[in-house]
Amino acid sequence: MAQNFTHPLEEPGISTRFVDPCILVIFGATGDLTSRKLFPAIYNLARESQLPSQFAVVGFARREKTHEQFREEMKKGVNQFSRVKPVEKSIWNNFKEQIFYHRSEFHEDEGYEKLKTFLAELDSQFGTRGNRVFYLSTQPSFFTIVCEKLHEHGLIYNKEKVKDKWSRVVVEKPFGHDLQSATELQNTLTHFLSEDQIFRIDHYLGKETVQNLLVFRFANSIFESLWNSRYIEHVQISVAEDMGIEKRGAFFEEAGLVRDIMQNHMIQLLSLVAMEPPINLSADSIRDEKVKVVQAIRPFSEEDFSSSLVRGQYGQGYINGEEVIGYRQEENVNPSSNVETFAALRLFIDNWRWDGVPFYLRGGKRLPKRATEIAITFKHPPEVLFQERGHLHESNVLAIRIQPDEGIALKINCKVPGPSSPIQSVKMDFRYGTYFGLTPPEAYERLIQDCMIGDTTLFAREDEVVSSWKIFTPILDYFASTPPKDFPNYESGTWGPKSADEMISRDGFKWRLI
Repeated sequence: MAQNFTHPLEEPGISTRFVDPCILVIFGATGDLTSRKLFPAIYNLARESQLPSQFAVVGFARREKTHEQFREEMKKGVNQFSRVKPVEKSIWNNFKEQIFYHRSEFHEDEGYEKLKTFLAELDSQFGTRGNRVFYLSTQPSFFTIVCEKLHEHGLIYNKEKVKDKWSRVVVEKPFGHDLQSATELQNTLTHFLSEDQIFRIDHYLGKETVQNLLVFRFANSIFESLWNSRYIEHVQISVAEDMGIEKRGAFFEEAGLVRDIMQNHMIQLLSLVAMEPPINLSADSIRDEKVKVVQAIRPFSEEDFSSSLVRGQYGQGYINGEEVIGYRQEENVNPSSNVETFAALRLFIDNWRWDGVPFYLRGGKRLPKRATEIAITFKHPPEVLFQERGHLHESNVLAIRIQPDEGIALKINCKVPGPSSPIQSVKMDFRYGTYFGLTPPEAYERLIQDCMIGDTTLFAREDEVVSSWKIFTPILDYFASTPPKDFPNYESGTWGPKSADEMISRDGFKWRLI
């Protein structure tokens, strides 16, 4: 039977959706993403009975491998990376019978013909009715050829002509390398697929705290009425990672921090923080408002490149007491590389709600800790009432923690008991895991489920991606034309280059300790 689910932003019982029988085909299935993220997510969906009973998953890759070998590799990945472990033997024994492997080069016609025949056999065996989700977990250079071959061999359907079954394609980030390549990729995909068949995945949007942003904003009038330039002084969005690039040197040399994190993850967070209330909770209504925010971001001027933009690259240092190498010593990295592993910038949103409010974005590798946070700093209250206390009291801050320890904290000012009555900041702290008594599901669980349902709410739309690239392509062009002279310019285990502190301090602010 198809499973019954609610919309991610609605209360249970208000509306229901159904997961149709389907086959999930993962291209690039021998890569890290499949074993670290995708299969742990699929396993947990199976463990919680949130997959359709008529379901199968097929790994598509170029290496020689049997079904059984692939199953064992995925089991190891689930045991290592699942939020619930170890693997429950009875659940895995049933689940593994739905896991298969298909070997082919991505450009081989014969491989796609064999895949088509194999999927038809699985339809008969599992009753999956011809429904397909094709997950492109490959290098971006393969996105186009895979979609072309799927189309040529009749594996993706024209939804105007085929009504009794469906096909969808999930595209991993990055969607393009810059504005031109993103536009070219979009034109290619829309030659074979309609917009509602394309799911541009950004796992940040699947995180429980990110999904709760809209509920938090629009279901609590005490905050929404203050959510504007009259009361908010500035906003900081930080994505810090203590790890380096691991074994992704070749990828990171082409991408860099701005492409890897800022252009997608951080802009998604910014758009959810800054958007206007949607007219309803439909996918298009929510995404319409997100796009308006991105389109209202003020483009960078020549002056901004020097005053509102900082880039960095980590050198040797210490993480958790252990010595680590610098970026230029990493595997598959050019010893004289100028690729950024840290970036900080200041943005303005030119609309009525956010006129004059600076948004500071900061992201980096090899920082002291792993943390993602959105901090809303409210304007400082007048000191006239409390100036005799001898010092300025602090501004109110609303901090939304995306990871780890998902939750929301509000810093307010209170009087300390006693006759001297000093004012002190205190923190009201809500944590999802503590309050609800459970670990939030991983982002990919939500997103894979939504792909099968056909709900595009938590996926980026074409105009949103293009608008984001319009902001960041000039920055990337500036990086390419103006090589840095001081790389590496921060030690591993520190909070980035000093120039990032100087940038925000010129506005009278400082970065939050997270």
